[in-house]
Amino acid sequence: QLQLVESGGGLVQPGGSLRLSCAVSGTTLNSHTIGWFRQAPGKEREGVSCISKRDGGKYYADSVKGRFTISKDNAKNTVYLQMNSLKPEDTAVYYCAADSPSWLNNYCPLKGDYWGQGTQVTVSS
Repeated sequence: QLQLVESGGGLVQPGGSLRLSCAVSGTTLNSHTIGWFRQAPGKEREGVSCISKRDGGKYYADSVKGRFTISKDNAKNTVYLQMNSLKPEDTAVYYCAADSPSWLNNYCPLKGDYWGQGTQVTVSS
């Protein structure tokens, strides 16, 4: 069974950096479009970044373009989200998510058929 386990969240000052990791088990990374959502208190869930299964294309929300970088290590079956120049508005619970391996899910944006438990990111001075 597919499992996603996030790590790397924490408290960071504005302008700082964090790297989130998502360890994937029960499947191979190349079988899924995969990425990250976030949800801040009182706000709707937002798709942050995604890697397409079919061509490895990367998607970023406008709010994080130029600051966040998504990557994956197939040998480690792990997806990463490098977050630089963090802002207080980046404060949220960040969730790793993956789509089912259906051919319908070859590309971003991510729908989210499988979810991790989430990791808290707090940007504050």
